[in-house]
Amino acid sequence: MKQEKQNTNTLTGPGLIRDQSELRSQLNLSLRSDETAWFRAEKGMPFLLPSYYAGLMNISDPHDPIRLQSIPTDKEFAVAPQELPDPLGEKNFMPVDFLIHRYASRALFLSTGICAMYCRHCFRRNYTGKLQAPTGKQIVSAAQYLKDHVEIKELLISGGDPLTLSIVSLDRLLGIFRDYRPDIVFRICTRIPVVMPQVIGGTLVEMLAAYRKNGLYVITQYNHPVELSFESREAVRLILDSGIPVLNQTVLLKGVNDDAGVLEDLMNGLVGAGIIPYYLFHPDMAEGTSHFRVPLKRGTAIFKQLRAELSRLALPEYAVDLPGGLGKVSLSDSGIVEAAGNEYKLRNSNNQIFTYIDFIE
Repeated sequence: MKQEKQNTNTLTGPGLIRDQSELRSQLNLSLRSDETAWFRAEKGMPFLLPSYYAGLMNISDPHDPIRLQSIPTDKEFAVAPQELPDPLGEKNFMPVDFLIHRYASRALFLSTGICAMYCRHCFRRNYTGKLQAPTGKQIVSAAQYLKDHVEIKELLISGGDPLTLSIVSLDRLLGIFRDYRPDIVFRICTRIPVVMPQVIGGTLVEMLAAYRKNGLYVITQYNHPVELSFESREAVRLILDSGIPVLNQTVLLKGVNDDAGVLEDLMNGLVGAGIIPYYLFHPDMAEGTSHFRVPLKRGTAIFKQLRAELSRLALPEYAVDLPGGLGKVSLSDSGIVEAAGNEYKLRNSNNQIFTYIDFIE
């Protein structure tokens, strides 16, 4: 694989489709009316699409899973009653700027608002796509918080996508956190291996591997078997060969992967690529994403099929994040206490029971 130098931001070079005209010219793609309507609008989450990822698309199929994840439609302007601008209530768990501390043993740091591609199902759409990044002072403030709260064992570096930062910037960020908390375990949450694998080069991987000693994991998001291309697998292989484990979190998305056969192929493909299937997430109640939402009843039926077909190594944990920051609930076993219509009683890991109002198709 060609290794690309990344001393500057990932998104400063070529290989990105930024608007409707580039989309048409590069892909010879005829946009549907609901897609062109979105581009004429002056609100909503931005559009950005790596040419590589666009190349995975079957342009003759209006329901192509790559197209659905990457090209906006006017459906994003429809907000269902249950949907929230901050579905996980992250703003309520920010003790310092850019740091989210919702679970006792782990925290999440918003390293940037920028992504290489703005996934149309994004739950953090109120943050991503905005030119906002922590200052050095704010990074130190977050690091000091970690130092003062030794119960935090793991730090998720997210955003946006941290691998859109320059290698120098990301190295500096990780270095500050490790200086303040030498024992902290990092999780690098990124879609770069999926949507823009050419970014994963030797220099970047060597820098990440330098933090491997006290624990560093890469967490990806593959949602469909098509995404496990040769280029993407090679990028992951570079990471794995450096001794960094790679885990995957899939989002259950209507029209993309809400099919047991598709998910079975994906999970087995991940295992074959050396990636551990970690979570299958039920979609969050984010504004403008109802067209991706799968009813909980259907999601549990799909997972039941997966459990019958997949090995334990290939079977992810099926979970949902309760709206408003009430925590994660496992749907794999005893998380569902009872169900009546679209109202569910769900039990979290602390044995607390909450009411979850499901989406109705």
